[in-house]
Formats: sequence, C-alpha cells, structure tokens
Amino acid sequence: MAPGNRRERERAEREQLIIRTARELAETEGWEAVTTRRLAAEIEYSQPVLYSHFSGKAAIMTAVAAEGFVELATALRAARTAATGVRESLAAVARAYTDFARERPALYDAMFTHAVDLQFASETTPDALQAGFAEFLEVVGPVAGPDAPGLLAETFWAGLHGLALLERSGRLLGQAHDDRLTLLIDRLTVPR
Repeated sequence: MAPGNRRERERAEREQLIIRTARELAETEGWEAVTTRRLAAEIEYSQPVLYSHFSGKAAIMTAVAAEGFVELATALRAARTAATGVRESLAAVARAYTDFARERPALYDAMFTHAVDLQFASETTPDALQAGFAEFLEVVGPVAGPDAPGLLAETFWAGLHGLALLERSGRLLGQAHDDRLTLLIDRLTVPR
C-alpha cells in the first residue's frame, strides 16, 4: 500500500470520527455541548488536528447535516417503495419523516434549524438533499392533479416539518400525531 493512500485513509477515518463524535455528543447533550475543545478531548486529538479537517463547529455541523440528508433520503425511499397504493405511500413517507425527526432530534436540528452551509433549491444543492426532495415529488405526483407537483411536495414537506417541530416543542400534543398524519393524508387524497 502506498504511504499516501494510508494517510488519506487515516485522514478520512479521523474526519468520520469527528463527525460521529459530534453527532453523538449533540444527541446526548445538545449542540451547545459540541465545541472544538470538547471534540478534541473526546477524540483524543489536538484542536489543530481537528481544525485541519474542519474550519470550526459550523463546518462540523454541516458535515453532520449532510450525513443526515443521506439517511433521510434512504428512509423516505424505503418507506415509499415498501408501500403499495397512493394513500399508503403518502402515509409511509409521512411516518418515516416524522419518525426520523423524533428519533434523531439533534441531527434533525442540524439539518433544518441551525445555519449550515448547504444550499437548498439551487444548482449547488447536494445530491442527498435532492434525493430526499425527489421522494416527496414521487409520492405526491399521483395526487398533484393540475397543481404544480413541486409546490405540493414543498407544502407536504412543510406540513410534516411543522408537525415535527411543534410536537417536539410541546406546542402540539404528541398523542394526536397519528390523527394529524391521517388528516393530512386524507386531504391530499381527496378526489378532485
């Protein structure tokens, strides 16, 4: 093995360790606990080593968010393709999305509530973000009718995002979650 390949592999492994540690720390203690000093201590490398990979906490959070978008797109695709029928597909995607938000609150925050350096709806939008949105487009396509599928996909996503955040913050009671999803799916699948 060439020395350069080993160094590249070690660098990639160290970078992944930083991302994984930041994510674990955020999920257990919140993003405010994730500092470069704390991360350096947790991974047992110096802060300069950490800074050789990331310019700071915002860059680390962006890397965590990017991983999250890959995972979310995978979860949405699995839910959509496992379901049969339009209504069932919409319900499966809605459930997968809100479960993802509920089960990974710090990751979800990095993806959607913190300022990260990922562009949405532009030519520079990363593939994983586009893949997740493509799942929304795919699932609302059959019910879009004369409406613009993109707008309906955005509205469906916004509704799920709002439910996820409002329920997590206690502004909506969680025990009505299934009823809210049913109502949303029912309204989307009403014949026109």
